Amino acid sequence: MIKAKVAFICTHNSCRSQIAEALGKKLAGDVFESYSAGTGLKDQVNTDAVRLIKEHYGLADLPAVDYVITMGCGVRCPYLPAKKRVDWGLEDPTGQDDETFMQVIKEIEDKVLKLKQELS
Repeated sequence: MIKAKVAFICTHNSCRSQIAEALGKKLAGDVFESYSAGTGLKDQVNTDAVRLIKEHYGLADLPAVDYVITMGCGVRCPYLPAKKRVDWGLEDPTGQDDETFMQVIKEIEDKVLKLKQELS
């Protein structure tokens, strides 16, 4: 079976899309390949995102695609040819407390698991 390739797109590719890529690899790597990209890149991945993903999921630091999933940044994301395009409409937790970050991380986890089920 050839795995689908899923791109998670966000404005800066520094927080939500990185979280989605990391969780996609950890939770659904057997079903699809995960990638992330941004429209205007930051110099580094959000340190709170990295810290919380490491703490809660044991993950280390965080192409042509079949699916493009935008994070809900409110900007026009770059066009990538794909079979399916979906916007997850996620709030950006940058600068928020850990509880808010974890709410967004759990929402991404739920969506990644639903996508895994859809692609299985």
